[in-house]
Amino acid sequence: MSRALSGDLVLRYLRVLGLSKTEPGIEALTELVTAHLTRVPFENISKLYYKKRLSLTALPSIQQYLDGIERYHFGGTCYSNNFYFYLLLASLGYSVKLCAADMSTPAVHALSMVSVEGRQYLVDTGYAAPFLSPLPRDLTTDYVVALGRDRYVLKAQDANRCSRLELHRDGVLKHGYLAKPEPKRIEDFSRVIADSFRADATFLNSILLARFYPGRSVVIHNLSFIESKATGSSIHSMQSHDELVAKIEEHFGIPGNIVTEATNGLKELQDAWGDPFLGGRV
Repeated sequence: MSRALSGDLVLRYLRVLGLSKTEPGIEALTELVTAHLTRVPFENISKLYYKKRLSLTALPSIQQYLDGIERYHFGGTCYSNNFYFYLLLASLGYSVKLCAADMSTPAVHALSMVSVEGRQYLVDTGYAAPFLSPLPRDLTTDYVVALGRDRYVLKAQDANRCSRLELHRDGVLKHGYLAKPEPKRIEDFSRVIADSFRADATFLNSILLARFYPGRSVVIHNLSFIESKATGSSIHSMQSHDELVAKIEEHFGIPGNIVTEATNGLKELQDAWGDPFLGGRV
């Protein structure tokens, strides 16, 4: 797949984000990241839907990805959100690398590292996390992003120039990854993407949607509806599949009939975060 998008696709992608084309810079990059996190959710409804409806077992094409956002208010999971955002940044002239991160499995997560105005930043639009700004990599102390009950801690680079990110939930280490600076191709992730469509894969056996706004978030994790602000999180347990469908339609705009088709047949739902450094967020 080409490293650059066509001019028409760049303009279409920017329209989806509500932005105009501007010269690369940290302010423009921050606007792009913020727009993506607030307008394009992390969600696996589209993964379930395309698997059932189209027998899709690979990334949607960029056209399918943008169609899904425009028509159904879809977003994506790790690889679609991060890979296509990487392509957008590259097409806009940013110095950007697609990189891998280890969880319990090596190179199971994808993200971008962007060099701009003399600094390098980690950009991750596919981790269901409130990273509304690029995360600086030239750290001497921990860089913390906190929202509600979650506290994300980015550590200073280790001796191999890798960056460790930890998610602490209610004070307990819940998840995380080790981001490595070596550039990757999307083809390097072919096996793990294929594995994410196995019958026992995390996102074929769970539900996770997350949308972030400045200072707040809305998350649906299986039958839990979670609203977070700086002061804390409230958790509502949904009592039925119909309530789940209604909450997703209300807060994410995905049509109820699409949600129903995608989620029918799910039985014992898995924890989408799982154990710390679980290799399942794809």
